Amino acid sequence: MLDGKCIFCRIIKGEIPSSKVYEDDKMYVFKDIEPKAKVHLLAVPKTHFKLLEEMGETEADILKYMLLKIPSIAKANGCENGYRLLINQGDDAGQTVYHLHIHILGGEKLSDF
Repeated sequence: MLDGKCIFCRIIKGEIPSSKVYEDDKMYVFKDIEPKAKVHLLAVPKTHFKLLEEMGETEADILKYMLLKIPSIAKANGCENGYRLLINQGDDAGQTVYHLHIHILGGEKLSDF
């Protein structure tokens, strides 16, 4: 179920424009508007939940599905030599949108952290 106040839910519904690179019935992937790498995509489940700790079986199945799809999406968008996945969880981690999402970073040599 989508949350009408969530910016990612509004992007998924087409209420806010985005640079979509992939969409199916379970996930939506678009370019980050403040990229931290040459390629910076956001993979967002179409089911709204905020944190990993809120996952039930349905959300876990969606996340598994997303992780299986991301390699082909990353390669199709310029990450042939590798990419980094990042899921921020909570304020201290820098999560700014409380709809679980996976950052896909690549297209260049990434710095260590």
